[in-house]
Amino acid sequence: MTSGCEITTIQLQDGFSPDAVMACVYTARNGTAKAILTEDLTTEDSYHEQAVGLIRRIAKEGMLPVYGKGHVRRLEDVKKLLYAGCIAVLLPEEHPVLPEAQARFGKDRVLAGDMPVQEVSSSVTWADCSPDEKGLVPCIVQEETTGEVLMLAYMNEEAFYLTLQTGRMTYWSRSRQEIWVKGLTSGHFQFIRSLSLDCDGDTLLAKVRQLGAACHTGNHSCFYRDLYRLGHPAADPQKVLQDVYAVIADRKIHPREGSYTNYLFDKGIDKILKKVGEEAAETIIAAKNPDRTESIYEIADLLYHLMVLMCEKELTWDDIAGELADRE
Repeated sequence: MTSGCEITTIQLQDGFSPDAVMACVYTARNGTAKAILTEDLTTEDSYHEQAVGLIRRIAKEGMLPVYGKGHVRRLEDVKKLLYAGCIAVLLPEEHPVLPEAQARFGKDRVLAGDMPVQEVSSSVTWADCSPDEKGLVPCIVQEETTGEVLMLAYMNEEAFYLTLQTGRMTYWSRSRQEIWVKGLTSGHFQFIRSLSLDCDGDTLLAKVRQLGAACHTGNHSCFYRDLYRLGHPAADPQKVLQDVYAVIADRKIHPREGSYTNYLFDKGIDKILKKVGEEAAETIIAAKNPDRTESIYEIADLLYHLMVLMCEKELTWDDIAGELADRE
């Protein structure tokens, strides 16, 4: 293990001791480290699989943002690290997988070169807040990328500063009367991206990067039950599939630089078929996992690549729906 004042690097080599590694993680967690960088240097497949499992444990127990590096041979290796709980994966700038990985997962989750040092900061202090008689301030939690409201929780002064120090959303559990690190049990951590205070000083707004589901029910947001909605639901399945297909079809006619969809069309039918096969296999593997979030992600990936294939073969949803209707 190597450690600076902000980043602790843990190297995993063939024959590594999980207990020794976790001892380093606990030292980093209780010290001044603000993030952990795991570097997979294993050469044998058996050790590599153990390394991925250990990285998952580090992300769950380390209470710090975890970044992944090393042993990336293909796109699925990036996916493994992200599923293990890494907030981002680092690849060399000349790595052949880098362009496709960034197009697929985003440049904020697949970083080129060295890891940037990111400070967690706030323009307010606890003294700016106006807690209730129990010393608590409600915190609205919002997904940074989509703006979706995920949950409502409460912070006391200790949770407030732990959140800023560790980068992981930390709350006060009113039912258990204790500090609560979101995701410590489920692995569905929330990494803070910004923290704001309202005009009265009695409500916090946290924008986060959510791993997995925010709700204990398995739903991405705790606000999944509509009591009233004007108009049609935002996520009508038929409309979503038609809209995504329309975007794919438009990309084929009007290419955009950096588009992953255009990358697939440029590579041709063999590449598209290869991706459909890979995504089908990943869906099968995900289905063996009790965590439904992984299956949702993989099935969505499979449907997207199937729509690219449909577009390449000049098939539409009407063609598929007609065939299914004939089978009734």
